[in-house]
Amino acid sequence: MREYLLCLLAAAAVTYLTTPVVERIALKFGFVAAVRDRDVHAEPTPRLGGLAMFLGLLTGLLLASKLPKMGSLFGQADTLMALMSGATVIVLLGVIDDKWGLDAPVKLAGQVLAAGLMAAQGISVIWLPFGGTFVVDPVTSVLLTVIIVLVCINAVNFVDGLDGLAAGIVAVAAGAFFAYSYLLSVELGIARATLATLVSALLFGMCIGFLPHNFYRARIFMGDTGSMLLGLLLAAATITLTGQIDPSVVAGPALLPTLLPLLIPLAVMAIPLVDLLLAVIRRTRAGKNPFSPDKQHLHHRLLEMGHSQVRAVFLMYAWTGLIAGTAVAVAFVPVQYALGGFVIGLTVLIWAVKRPSVRNATSGSLRKTGSVR
Repeated sequence: MREYLLCLLAAAAVTYLTTPVVERIALKFGFVAAVRDRDVHAEPTPRLGGLAMFLGLLTGLLLASKLPKMGSLFGQADTLMALMSGATVIVLLGVIDDKWGLDAPVKLAGQVLAAGLMAAQGISVIWLPFGGTFVVDPVTSVLLTVIIVLVCINAVNFVDGLDGLAAGIVAVAAGAFFAYSYLLSVELGIARATLATLVSALLFGMCIGFLPHNFYRARIFMGDTGSMLLGLLLAAATITLTGQIDPSVVAGPALLPTLLPLLIPLAVMAIPLVDLLLAVIRRTRAGKNPFSPDKQHLHHRLLEMGHSQVRAVFLMYAWTGLIAGTAVAVAFVPVQYALGGFVIGLTVLIWAVKRPSVRNATSGSLRKTGSVR
């Protein structure tokens, strides 16, 4: 645990300290989110914060490589190269998009390239937790990996809609994922879960290091550089844990057999995934491109109900924490207790959503973390 915490703190510190530097670079070279008719932020704001997160990631990995108990992880050179290849491609893609803007097909092609590089080098789904061990063939493995990466990237990208929203949601999700994957890698001695544990720890550190600069009112946005990087890392942790760990190993009295390794990743990503699904359905029914922007995301609806931006963001954090926390709790406590806590939390959150603190507010008076997704 101590070495994971050291890596987490290193990623957080470097992200926090380099974000102001990245902010100055963004302003100097024109990486600025201008105010457009479909946006709700009130003034031009620099973006490119994801570059600072990437530096935090690199620092955390470098520190981990020097720590004795991480030696087995860094003996898997192909896996780490796969992670860094995908992350580097996605960051370069994000930098270009934050500066000049890319068409959806071009951006999608870049995302597929990043996912394909990871899959080709070892971070791929090799079997599914259905009916025991269902091994997938190489082609299916690559296709599943690419689909998971694309869904995670675009889910985080879509939820990046208010100051501090995406970074906070991913931090909550990464924290929950870390708790479960740490249980597997340390308590149960499943060495192959180590990469998932380290990635989720670094992901949490990157997010909390960026949040002080990005929370309302944000001085800098993470941009697509950041949102796509966070989505890619969540996907990498998910694939490493779910696709490469035999669920029969974690079956036991304290764990749900076979389904829990699949449930945890879905739970930690529940809010971004629901938002993505609703957006695709809504836009497709309207005859629009699924990637065309609008103002009907979950956070926009909270604003329309009269919640302030800060309250809306904390409500989204709470929903993510409730769903992810319940799924993780099942791994530690009897199911009935976890479900009881979920019901209580659900009741409180429904009440909170229906009791906005700001009446008759309009989304146009509030800022957000970037362009409407």
